[in-house]
Amino acid sequence: MWNHTKGKDVRKVAHTPYGYRIENGIAVIDEEKAEKVRNLYKGYLSGLSLSVAAKSAGIDAYHGTAGRMLRNERYLGDDYYPAIIDKETYEKAETERIKRAKKLGRIFEPKIEDKPTISKKFTIGQVIQKYTNPFTQAEYVYSLICIQLNRK
Repeated sequence: MWNHTKGKDVRKVAHTPYGYRIENGIAVIDEEKAEKVRNLYKGYLSGLSLSVAAKSAGIDAYHGTAGRMLRNERYLGDDYYPAIIDKETYEKAETERIKRAKKLGRIFEPKIEDKPTISKKFTIGQVIQKYTNPFTQAEYVYSLICIQLNRK
C-alpha cells in the first residue's frame, strides 16, 4: 500500500517480515535469517510439525507464527521484497499444509445455516373487542395474529 505524502510515494509497512531488513528505505534479504526461513520450509516439507520445523531451523516461534510464515507470500518476492523462496517450494508447503489440516479435521468452512421459513399466509381471528386507546387496540389485534401463527 502506498501513501501519497506531499507528492512523494512512501511505502507503509506494519513490520518487516522475518528474513528481511530495511536499508536506506529498501527491503534487502538478511541472509542469516533467510536461510532459517528456507530451512523452515525444508523441515516442514520433510514431515516435521510447524513448531518442530521452526525450532530445527533456529526460529523461536510458536505453531501459529510458523504457520503464518509458511503462508506469507512476501517470501516469493514482490515489488518491494526480494524473493527468499521459489514458487514451487511455497506451493508444495501450502499443499502439504492443507493436506495435514484436512487430515486433522482443521479445515473450517462456514456452515450455511438453514433459515427457518415463516409462513407468509396467515389468518387473523375475528376482532371482537374494541378499545379506545389505539395502542391497546393494535396490541389486541396483534395477539390474534400470533395466536393464529402459533396454532399452525
